[in-house]
Amino acid sequence: YYLLFVFPGCRLLAVELTSSNTKPVVQEFQSVELSCIIKSTVTPDPRIEWKKIRDGETSYVFFDNKMQGDFVTRAEILSRTSLVIKNTTRMDTATYRCEVAAPSDTKTIDEINIQLTVQVKPMTPRCTVPKAVPVGKTASLHCHENEGYPKSTYSWYRNSEPLSPDTKSNAKFQNSSYTLNPTTGTLVFHAVHKGDTGRYSCIATNDAGFAKCEEQEMEVYDLNIGGIIGGVLVVLAVLVLITLGICCAYRRGYFANSKESGESYKAPAKPDGVNYIRTDDEGDFRHKSSFVI
Repeated sequence: YYLLFVFPGCRLLAVELTSSNTKPVVQEFQSVELSCIIKSTVTPDPRIEWKKIRDGETSYVFFDNKMQGDFVTRAEILSRTSLVIKNTTRMDTATYRCEVAAPSDTKTIDEINIQLTVQVKPMTPRCTVPKAVPVGKTASLHCHENEGYPKSTYSWYRNSEPLSPDTKSNAKFQNSSYTLNPTTGTLVFHAVHKGDTGRYSCIATNDAGFAKCEEQEMEVYDLNIGGIIGGVLVVLAVLVLITLGICCAYRRGYFANSKESGESYKAPAKPDGVNYIRTDDEGDFRHKSSFVI
């Protein structure tokens, strides 16, 4: 095949490429064909190359008439120029460039870019549901997974029934005051009531499929204000009784330190009203009693 451009006195031949699909989409582990078709050339044996461009880095896929890298065992050239990738993975999402060099053509090189997207099913999301919440309080439920591509959106279920993103649009949920964010997977009850009690589960969904977490029970209970006040009063009464008991014990001397009697083995105590006097004649201690009136 050749492309003929006619100008006065000259003729221009050029290699030209085309593709049946420049943006193929495939699910992970399936096969995909990257279409590259030589529309025109006069070169009988043009040179074919495929390159992969991902995150700003370029690597060879097909070069010197053979596959390169990890494509050796899972890729092949089809119909002279197209590339077939088997058992695709999420790492195959990239831009692939088909380059054809035709030395016999006036325009010797042409290229075409193919944007491949490999979709990945969501993994089982991680769900967080509070076990018990008092009436009138706020409750936050969370659901998230980060494996799926494209990114997942989230929906919540109560007792296997989907929660409407808009509470006003469904009569069953008009008494509930919650906000559901499908992008982040967050479900927030601003003021729970008894009707919000139930089994909650979440489903993560994208173009490749979906995954669901197990149901978890959330109970909404009445807050017993009277019981709380009664409990506080009992504690206060016990503290008052303990304080009074300690005060009485101090007054009765149970906590007083015992005083020394003044008697000892080496220095016996002196009886009241007795003075010890030493006389010159006896050279010893004598005592006489003196009575104080």
